[in-house]
Amino acid sequence: MEAPLLLLLLAAVRVDAYRPVIIVHGIFDGPKQFRTLSAFITEAHPGTEVTVINLYDNLSSLKPLWTQVQHFRRAASTVMEAAPDGVHLLCFSQGGLICRALLATTPDHNVHTFISLSSPQAGQYGDTDYLNRVFPECVKKTVYYFCYRRLGQRVSICDYWNDPHHRSSYLQNNVFLPLLNGDRPHEDMTAWRENFLRIQRLVLIGGPDDGVITPWQSSHFGFYDSSELVVEMRKQEFYRNDTFGLRTLDARGAVSVCIWPEVKHVQWHSNHSVFSSCMEKWLT
Repeated sequence: MEAPLLLLLLAAVRVDAYRPVIIVHGIFDGPKQFRTLSAFITEAHPGTEVTVINLYDNLSSLKPLWTQVQHFRRAASTVMEAAPDGVHLLCFSQGGLICRALLATTPDHNVHTFISLSSPQAGQYGDTDYLNRVFPECVKKTVYYFCYRRLGQRVSICDYWNDPHHRSSYLQNNVFLPLLNGDRPHEDMTAWRENFLRIQRLVLIGGPDDGVITPWQSSHFGFYDSSELVVEMRKQEFYRNDTFGLRTLDARGAVSVCIWPEVKHVQWHSNHSVFSSCMEKWLT
């Protein structure tokens, strides 16, 4: 009887060791798209509490990002408060930007690992099916006419639309990403940086066949210059100036980059190879 009891006790201890995982969905989707990923997590780490936040699903995901951040932060805080050893934050596509803003604006968060799954962290600039769903008559070269106006900033995709040919308009009129990246100085920059640096690890996942994130290197903080040539993360101004803590995290060895080919944008959260190679070991 002693051996089986010991095994049960060891199993219980191991189950308790897994931090809860909070999942934030992307644009035009919701919790049901993450059933497979949730199953991957609980199969790999039995007993893990997985919460897929059920807010701003489907068309509601087009609401302004700062509005969404406020409510996602409130929902995530409930899970954090019940997890004294911390939580993991796993965020897909647009959700990755919501989560980074959540981290920056939450002074007492206890997020251990932030996994950014195919998220346009440096912005978006491309003709894609997603763009056509929001702006059916537009191409990428004309979107800035709408996005960089007050009305445009009420649409989520405009909050991270980063037109490399209209940099000054982006910096002046975009109310979300330039602030989050520290490209436009503001009074909360130091506090946001300190809050973001509370995380222990940042995992950036993306790949060349995504088909939506444009350029795909934006999922790793790379982006276009004015000639539409991709400038990688470590050469970006926000990295060199360490405006929000990315260079500090990198210097700690706390940034992990995972590049995975032959995965379309809508497949990231249901691809077991991506999960096992890029996420599983960080979700303990």
